[in-house]
Amino acid sequence: MSVLVMSMWCLIWAVAGESPSRTGVAAPTEESAAEVATATPSDGGFDAKAAERFAKLALACVHKEYPNKIAHVLNSDADVAPPRKLTPAFCGCYDWHSSVHGHWLLVRLLRTFPDASFAKDARDALKQSLTGENLKQEAAYIKGEGRSSFERPYGLSWLLQLCAELREWDDTDAKEWSANLKPLEDAAVERLTNWLPKLSHPVRIGEHDQTAFGLGLMFDYARTVKNDAFARLIRDSAKKLFLADKNCPLNYEPSGEDFLSPCLGEADVMRRVLPQKEFASWLKSFMPQIPVTENETWLKPVVSPDPSDPKLAHLDGLNLSRAWMLEGILSALPEDDHRRAALQASADAHRRAGLAAVTGEHYEGGHWLGSFAVYLTTAGGIQTDNQ
Repeated sequence: MSVLVMSMWCLIWAVAGESPSRTGVAAPTEESAAEVATATPSDGGFDAKAAERFAKLALACVHKEYPNKIAHVLNSDADVAPPRKLTPAFCGCYDWHSSVHGHWLLVRLLRTFPDASFAKDARDALKQSLTGENLKQEAAYIKGEGRSSFERPYGLSWLLQLCAELREWDDTDAKEWSANLKPLEDAAVERLTNWLPKLSHPVRIGEHDQTAFGLGLMFDYARTVKNDAFARLIRDSAKKLFLADKNCPLNYEPSGEDFLSPCLGEADVMRRVLPQKEFASWLKSFMPQIPVTENETWLKPVVSPDPSDPKLAHLDGLNLSRAWMLEGILSALPEDDHRRAALQASADAHRRAGLAAVTGEHYEGGHWLGSFAVYLTTAGGIQTDNQ
């Protein structure tokens, strides 16, 4: 059995916090393990059993209020309150943005596997969080004095992903949750619409404030809900900020606490807003270091030196986000582009390394890595012919 096959099955057991000997699950055959290792929902191979491991990570945290790291502006003594009072829908998973994309994870997997063993628990968790009362308080909170930059752009972009996911789901509960989210959704779109024209320079870091990643999620949302004005603003902003860029210093990456790649993040948003031929040409100038022959060593996966450290654990997420960004770039290039082999080889290496690190052993990574794993394995951000 190959190292790739074994690493994927180790992931499945590890995410559940159990070893094969304690789960009672029979050892996989070579054929079944190979299917899981290369599986995506589009080919029918990413099954409910594998998805359950990620769902459990989100279910373990979406209503776990503590520990909690809040980014909270106090205007008076009246603003001193626990997370469940301040932001009652998204008060778990250590911080607001992780709670938001933890809820997105549950919706994504529930849509994909409506009859899975975790489906009832996921639906119950969403019902508990996404009430009208909770979300009115969320909308009031972000409109509070001194909070104009709250979770901008990272958390607000993930919020719009959650809204888009619900809009695409033909489900009675989803329609109710979507309606409940509308005041918060509208506040987020308004906040971002007012901010983008004033953003004179992109934020080029590998953490939450990265401009490119946020723009990509926003653009996907705008296309899904057919908000043409918002999509046009995002497209124009991306071109204004990035179109003239050349020779991205990929050799400077990663920084020690990155979970996003500045170079790949920029390429991943530009492939969304440029026509294929123009993007292929732009990419050649922006990342000339991409080999034209198969080579996975041009961009190697990284290893977190301490997955129990909340900042150093970011590097485990970097492998996952690099993988989906590389796959996004591949999706926008012509089939005969000579860079495809090198991009695919690196994407595969990062996918293997990233998924193997999603163990749930440490809450510092477990409260958010599941969402990154699901975004990767369900091809988040990559449009299909029927989208």
